[in-house]
Amino acid sequence: MVKIRIPTPLRPLTGGKSEVEAMASDIQSMIESLNGQFPGLKDRVCDDKGEIRRFVNIYLNEEDIRFLKGKDTPLKDGDEISIVPAIAGGAHPSQGDA
Repeated sequence: MVKIRIPTPLRPLTGGKSEVEAMASDIQSMIESLNGQFPGLKDRVCDDKGEIRRFVNIYLNEEDIRFLKGKDTPLKDGDEISIVPAIAGGAHPSQGDA
């Protein structure tokens, strides 16, 4: 069993839960398990080809899975996963200061 931290934008899909659990052997099976429990979640995390969206970061015990084995990163009982949407935007400091 692994614990998954759910970001605020995805909580409507989990009934408002900020943390859920799943049985999974790797990140891919964790995504499938979550989608089974909370239909539609996979579509928000993965693109049409099943790849993790560029603006979604997934951390295993605080380490970015992109630097591990991506979706094939193995999981073990007690691992903690965080799904973190990338934050973009903001104004350049000099904008509007003319």
